[in-house]
Amino acid sequence: MTTLDLTPLFRSTVGFDRLHRMLESATRMDAASGGYPPYNIERTGEDAYRIVLAVAGFGEGDLNLEVEHGVLTVTGQIAEKTEEGGEGTFLHRGIAGRAFERRFQLAEHIEVTGADLENGLLSIDLVREVPEALKPRTIEIANGKKAPSTAKAIEKKAA
Repeated sequence: MTTLDLTPLFRSTVGFDRLHRMLESATRMDAASGGYPPYNIERTGEDAYRIVLAVAGFGEGDLNLEVEHGVLTVTGQIAEKTEEGGEGTFLHRGIAGRAFERRFQLAEHIEVTGADLENGLLSIDLVREVPEALKPRTIEIANGKKAPSTAKAIEKKAA
């Protein structure tokens, strides 16, 4: 596997530390997760997205979603079940029930609007909400005629 050294690029830049960290994390695979659980990222509208994680065996109480500083963290921890719970002895255990932590770096103005767990799939809905102050606006151009001034002249008193 080849690695990409971005050091020369960042020697002559200032204030791009966040970009540098994002590029470094994208170029190396997180060995702890090992690709588990698998996920899809879908675009559901012009400014709407959905992340779908395959979390078979996990219940709502076993999953935790948290957003902090632009990073969405999904963690899963199945509570240990005892033999007394009526679960029985496994002859083959192929459904992964191991704990996991999956992180997603969110772009600016991306907000998590909800999450749903159905049929072993955790769907997380996201939307881009750009503040009004940052949206493009149209500025009307006058046709060369200046509007009458509404400023009032204040009389100057002699001292």
